[in-house]
Amino acid sequence: MKNLARHLSDTQAMAKLVGEAPVFLKAIGQLPEVAKSSATVLISGETGTGKELVARAIHYLSENAAFPFVPVNCGSFSDTLLADELFGHERGAFTDAHVRRTGLIAQASKGTLFLDEVDTLTPNAQVTLLRVLQDKRIRAIGSSCEQPVVVRVVAATNAILEQLVRAGTFRADLYYRLCVFSIRLPPLRERKEDIPILASHFLKKHTPATRAPLQLAPPVPAALLAYDWPGNVRELESAILRGIYISRMKVIDVDDLGLPSSIKHSPDSPSASPAGLHSFKATKQKIIAAFERDYLIHLMNEHQGNISRAARAAGKERRDLGKLLKKHRLNRKLFSPGPTPSR
Repeated sequence: MKNLARHLSDTQAMAKLVGEAPVFLKAIGQLPEVAKSSATVLISGETGTGKELVARAIHYLSENAAFPFVPVNCGSFSDTLLADELFGHERGAFTDAHVRRTGLIAQASKGTLFLDEVDTLTPNAQVTLLRVLQDKRIRAIGSSCEQPVVVRVVAATNAILEQLVRAGTFRADLYYRLCVFSIRLPPLRERKEDIPILASHFLKKHTPATRAPLQLAPPVPAALLAYDWPGNVRELESAILRGIYISRMKVIDVDDLGLPSSIKHSPDSPSASPAGLHSFKATKQKIIAAFERDYLIHLMNEHQGNISRAARAAGKERRDLGKLLKKHRLNRKLFSPGPTPSR
């Protein structure tokens, strides 16, 4: 029974990491092995790529899962406030310290301390954190004695710490302490084949239970794929969430998502303006590609993701249709009425 419970816990932790792109699967593929260790982990990636979600997966895959996961945004505090947050204080340690306060490190005892935006730590705070990682001991403000601490530290950054080390703004010894394990999460523009899967996932996740099931209008997948998503997965989730509440119909259209207007006039669109075309051949290729993608989207919508039926309707071999879908990064699961696998 214990093994079954652990297996279910592991499955749930990984199930929240949605995506099938090879670059994404490679990034998260090592998580079960990383979780077996108590060593520090450094997760890097642009804003909105899901760094805290990965940190939580590491925690819940580990032996620490029954203990607290405590997140800290390092950019939210000054040196003094950060010390109080991390270490706590004794009663009377300073003005208004009327009661004893337990710091976040002690709260995370035997669990995981997640340090987000670790690149924003001031020089003094970096020294303080380095000492904690080295000595495994903390001292509350106003206390005369230290106490041992057992906690797993996972840090995250959207900066390139190696560059900050070379520039002298981030301590090299702290960097090497943090990156025993290093995980880089790819931006959404590097895993575009996951956009339809994520869109479907967020649509099902955020549609209220009291509302009829919603669908994405046929032009939506092409618009989603044409956008670079500077805010990454978080921005995509916000767009779908907006569409759910803006749309008054059972179908969410492109206009409901709040995407930049330029996406509607992308060079990949058949209706795009001919201004600025470079050559007949290049323009022809773009128009053909846009036609193929729009046709496939309508075809797969009509046949609810069933490739065999869609191939018969299109008069093509099933294998050839599959190749076309792969070429345009259209996952049949987006058009299927069934549940979308998380991984």
